[in-house]
Amino acid sequence: MSKQFIAKVNNNQVFEILETDLSAIDVVKTSENKQHILHKNTSYKAEIIESNFLQKTYKVKVNNTTYTINIENELDQLIKKMGFESSSSKQIQTIKASMPGLILELPITIGQAVKENDTLLILEAMKMENIITSPRDGIIKAILVTKGDAVEKQQLLIEFE
Repeated sequence: MSKQFIAKVNNNQVFEILETDLSAIDVVKTSENKQHILHKNTSYKAEIIESNFLQKTYKVKVNNTTYTINIENELDQLIKKMGFESSSSKQIQTIKASMPGLILELPITIGQAVKENDTLLILEAMKMENIITSPRDGIIKAILVTKGDAVEKQQLLIEFE
């Protein structure tokens, strides 16, 4: 059975590509990021401008036109079909203390916009400083602790909008 890929181009055109379709394309690498492509007797010059292998996104220039391409393989399609998309796991609304400790720093304010991996607070536990970072982009709705507070395990610390 041939593998199937879904390619979304510029977030508006969707193509279903089979592994057998790819074998019908003649590609010659001309430099590190450039290829010469021959498909159905038509010649194309392609250049990979940007690539994010983990996100499966690429910016490709073909005959001087730039395209943004997202590629999904069969596993990505199955995960999406089952409702386990990575974006759905990023809807965390609260931060709770993972262990008892003392709030050493709290560099955020209510209403502040934070990005994923920004520092939310520093919690001292068992003589170690633990940096608690944001699990997603968002806006701070409530801060339920202050610097110097002692907190218990699973105590609510921060809420997102």
